Amino acid sequence: MRSRSEDLELLLAVVDSGGFSAAANRLDVPVAKVSRAIQRLERQLETPLLNRTTRSVALTDEGRGFVERVREGLQLLGGAEEVLIQQRDQPVGRLRVDAASPFVLHQLVPLVGEFGRCYPGISLELSAADDIINLLEQHTDVAIRIGELEDSTLHARALGRSPLHLVASPGYLSEHGVPASVASLSSHRLLGFIAPSRLNCWPLKGAVNGYDVTPYLPTSSGEVMRQLCLAGQGIGLISRFMLTNDLRSGALVEVLPGHVQSPNAREQIQAVYYRNSTLSPRISAFLDFLALRLML
Repeated sequence: MRSRSEDLELLLAVVDSGGFSAAANRLDVPVAKVSRAIQRLERQLETPLLNRTTRSVALTDEGRGFVERVREGLQLLGGAEEVLIQQRDQPVGRLRVDAASPFVLHQLVPLVGEFGRCYPGISLELSAADDIINLLEQHTDVAIRIGELEDSTLHARALGRSPLHLVASPGYLSEHGVPASVASLSSHRLLGFIAPSRLNCWPLKGAVNGYDVTPYLPTSSGEVMRQLCLAGQGIGLISRFMLTNDLRSGALVEVLPGHVQSPNAREQIQAVYYRNSTLSPRISAFLDFLALRLML
């Protein structure tokens, strides 16, 4: 497809080469193509740009001023294109990222230093929102969502799955006993969420439509639930991405191991973002970086 800049480049080639044939030979294009480009420009501008003789061409006064500005403009355009190419190789600019506070604290914060060293041109902003936000209203470039996505106009990229675990502190289990079955959970302090209510339907094996929990102590944050478990306040169903160190150290103990149904919708970790035809180099670099380093 012909572009206006192509016609302008052909004009410069004629001027610099001293003629239509010389320009055509230099660019390896038909002479007729060069001639049509100049005619188009003169017709659109309603101004003669070149004085033609049988042996050479020369710029008109109008053409001389026009060519000087064209040369400057094409140099600026070339510079802009070069900047974009460099950004693809080394992205620059501000990147606003939103995720639930537990994911920010346990997964993103430990990676901030390395990300900054790998991409010094990207200025990262982290927002920790436990509620689903509107990316456009909050001026957010990419959000990390945990669980099943609702239908939307957002594009999504799967980052992995983080299994769920029933956990409690050794202190709690010492005081209240260790559940021997799913049915025995009814006699325990079960921690859950204020909203949405679907998070209080635990995907446990043997519970056909899920195990409905009436929280002993409801909260709006997965991190608060983890802290309540650590404080011996009950049993919680928590994503592994925030439990690795607790389970390894023994600060939390898995309850009814093997009884959580997997896979399930709450395990999904996805990045969502708006895009048109191409993905921003900043977002692409960030997601590629995360995909190799997340500990889910």
